Amino acid sequence: MTAESARISPLPVEQWSDDAAQTLPRYLRRPELFAPDRPNALPMPTSLRLFAHHIRLTEPWLAFSEVLVGKDSVLDPAHRELLVLRVAWRTRSQYEWTHHVRIGRACGVTTEQIHAIPQGAEAEVWTPLERAMMAAVDQMIDRFRVDDETWQVLASHLDKPRLLELSFVVGSYLCLAQVFNNVGLEADPPSEPLDAPALPALGD
Repeated sequence: MTAESARISPLPVEQWSDDAAQTLPRYLRRPELFAPDRPNALPMPTSLRLFAHHIRLTEPWLAFSEVLVGKDSVLDPAHRELLVLRVAWRTRSQYEWTHHVRIGRACGVTTEQIHAIPQGAEAEVWTPLERAMMAAVDQMIDRFRVDDETWQVLASHLDKPRLLELSFVVGSYLCLAQVFNNVGLEADPPSEPLDAPALPALGD
């Protein structure tokens, strides 16, 4: 789906409400780099421009998501990104895949691991915990519940807060992928070539 055929196009910054303009930049890591009055300002992420359509809905979602990726998160960041990447691959979410390949690298995910994501739990690169995490994503998508065997492996490595956070990461990024796919959100253009498998088209 192209930008021209998007069901809901991201809202240009100059059309944002005062509420959106005051609220959404707070969820950028370096908001000053996106300030419209800054020379060579970076383009506002397309996800925030989409969220500007319904700020009262999306601002609480961003606040919740910040717990999963911010200082209050308890999962290893690389493990979180492996979960998100498998969700993105399974859902064919181009926005989520492109965005989290970049984030994953910054969090320590290796090129070998990124190229193993399409194989899921069958890839040889994984540790026992990572293999269980790949299986958990698939089981939550396919059967809406992690099976007992996989859960036991996860629980042998992760405490209860991390197990709970893992479930929320998979569930929340699955929700986000479905929203992005539904509205036809295009990925932000990469600032550098991505050494990652090409995501199959939605429906393949």
